[in-house]
Amino acid sequence: MQVRATIEQKLSQGLSPTRLDVIDDSGRHVGHAGHKPGGETHFRIEIVSPAFTGKSRIERHRLVNALLADELAGPVHALQLATLTPEEAARG
Repeated sequence: MQVRATIEQKLSQGLSPTRLDVIDDSGRHVGHAGHKPGGETHFRIEIVSPAFTGKSRIERHRLVNALLADELAGPVHALQLATLTPEEAARG
């Protein structure tokens, strides 16, 4: 399974998001540390989930990082996160 698909699957199962966008930004990091030919090393994730309700930004990021621990220990070099509750996403 590709890294992006694995990320989507783990986050979908673990956080039941109402919106999930996993963007491979590896192409923007050619020549930077951690970049590998073929990509799938640098990702931007925008996720909206009720699981984030009542949690701080750090707690939200810890939830995501825990679900993706294997990927962060292996193929993923960098992860940029936007974590919102459905109410925050509705406000724009």
